[in-house]
Amino acid sequence: MSTTLPIHFAPLQGYTDAAYRRAHARIFGGIETYYSTFVRVEHGEIRRKDMRDIKPENNQELHLIPQLIVPNADKAEQVMSLFIENEYREVDINLGCPFPMLAKRHNGAGMLPYPKEVKVLLNDVVKKYPDMQFSVKLRLGWEQTEECLALLPLLNELPLSHVILHPRLGKQQYKGEVDLKGFQAFYEWCEKPLFYNGDLHTVEDIRDIAGQFPKLAGIVIGRGLLANPDLAGEYQRGEALSSDEMMEKVKRLHAEVYRSYEEQLQGGDIQLLTKMKSFWEYLLPEGDRKAKKAIHKVTKLTNYQVAVSSLFASR
Repeated sequence: MSTTLPIHFAPLQGYTDAAYRRAHARIFGGIETYYSTFVRVEHGEIRRKDMRDIKPENNQELHLIPQLIVPNADKAEQVMSLFIENEYREVDINLGCPFPMLAKRHNGAGMLPYPKEVKVLLNDVVKKYPDMQFSVKLRLGWEQTEECLALLPLLNELPLSHVILHPRLGKQQYKGEVDLKGFQAFYEWCEKPLFYNGDLHTVEDIRDIAGQFPKLAGIVIGRGLLANPDLAGEYQRGEALSSDEMMEKVKRLHAEVYRSYEEQLQGGDIQLLTKMKSFWEYLLPEGDRKAKKAIHKVTKLTNYQVAVSSLFASR
């Protein structure tokens, strides 16, 4: 079998928190690095749930790189202080988030049309913390694919551990096709280890991208791993789990995540139910549609457990 690329797990707000990461690493594995959902300053403070999510004690037995999203160096310093306090030595800088509420304030992909602002931010942050290893995640641009190319001289010059590129525009969010020609243009001139991220749902998808871009240093997957938590393992082994093995692991994943939320959440049954409904949003897309619809509609935990049992029984 040909050499496999390392697989990194992209963060998705509301889905890949510490409870999910711990359970996934223990039950499925195959991931070299997990990224935290981005930590940001909101109304002058960092949200408590973001602080809790990156605590080392909540991320044992896995390699976590925390991610920050900020529009300027002052806010970056606030977030970096939290990371240093928690003894992190690697940080991912988010220039890829497409959510309009953040982008319009020059956060994430919303910063890409402003290369001078990006240059000031990256130079200030990377040079201020020489003992840190920084990576950057970005998109092709917000409006134009050339926006990422304008940043390449800066990215090549900075001492970055790697760059992650999602080949869509920010304004697309997650709609439409990925732009592999746009990725190719960046790939040809990028001097840093480059990771591909975007629309990888099967082992064949991963192999196709690896074949098309042989100098890639790795692969970053988000929604594809939420749908098939064994995608990285299947890619590395060269074969899928049997249906029974997969279902057994999914049951364990569900039980562990449920238990973690039950211990963590203080908002009663409704809060726990809301979190567990999101657990199923991407998972097992080929699962029984009637059972999945029932999970989405339930309003009581007892009914939720019945619906989940029905889904497992349908496999």
